[in-house]
Amino acid sequence: MPFRDEAQFVQWLRRRWPDRAPGLTLGIGDDAAIVKPARGCELVLTTDLSLGGVHFRLDLHPARSIGHRALARSLSDLAAMGARPRFALLSLSISRTTRRTWISAFYDGLGRLAKSQGVALIGGDTAVTASGAVIADAIAIGEVTHGHALRRRGARPGDGLYVSGRLGPSALGLALLQSKMRTGRGSSEGRGLSARDRRAALQAHLYPAPRCGVGMALVRRGLASAAIDVTDGFARDLARLCEASGCAAVVWEDRLPLVKLNGARNRKLGPLELGLYGGEDYELLFTVPRPRLSRVPRTIGGVALHRIGEIRSGHGLTLVSREGAEFPIESRGYDHFRRADRI
Repeated sequence: MPFRDEAQFVQWLRRRWPDRAPGLTLGIGDDAAIVKPARGCELVLTTDLSLGGVHFRLDLHPARSIGHRALARSLSDLAAMGARPRFALLSLSISRTTRRTWISAFYDGLGRLAKSQGVALIGGDTAVTASGAVIADAIAIGEVTHGHALRRRGARPGDGLYVSGRLGPSALGLALLQSKMRTGRGSSEGRGLSARDRRAALQAHLYPAPRCGVGMALVRRGLASAAIDVTDGFARDLARLCEASGCAAVVWEDRLPLVKLNGARNRKLGPLELGLYGGEDYELLFTVPRPRLSRVPRTIGGVALHRIGEIRSGHGLTLVSREGAEFPIESRGYDHFRRADRI
């Protein structure tokens, strides 16, 4: 057992996260936490499960990455709503054989991301099971000015369609990890990639950056009419935004910020496939009404913003190729109810 008992574990956590954070009245160690929202703000709450064998593999992902990704999933939801992240609760299920070094690395990864985003860990739960399954459930709590939260349903025909960052690097990073695991050598998927591009892809997958700063800026500047984060694949998440808004979307292939493979060969997936369907990019996909288009900056906090299409009336997604031909975009990506596993 990594700890003598639960009390020792709680004491260990409290040393890592003292009860010092704006708006925190009571944190780790009691039956529940007490927080006070800022004046004029609403609380935004979300939760995301990270399941061993589905969202990560213990033989593929370092413990620090698993902790980071567990919190990043929930913070990305807050980013899509334009909320400022404030607090997190983490419930963790581990095996009786889990080493203390693994637990420490897990919380290191979670803690570094929390600190970078101004998040205080204020509670949670821990269970030790005989099954060996590792499960992390991260609850994130954010704040947004009353009535200003971004939603999926606000897009209208004529709005510009934007995405932050780059599409596809996380899926490429996963392919690199899986290929190396299969062969025990350098990845055949990335043959021809530069060392820099390989590192960037692995970083994007193992330590994704939720775009909280971008989401908050969109709210502060009053730019976006609707938003969603890109986690289950660009195509699927764009379809969700359009369905909620009752509209269609046209995407311009030559404007998509796709991963640059620079001559890499022997790949199962190309840049467009990775960008449209790869998933886990944790970028923001958002719409901007036509009168506000000129106000959209090229970057926010160092993150590039790309205008990639527009919202139209009707239904469905259309891709305009570099040659000007139009093709329907399949609304596919990851769905827990259709696939038994992800990794």
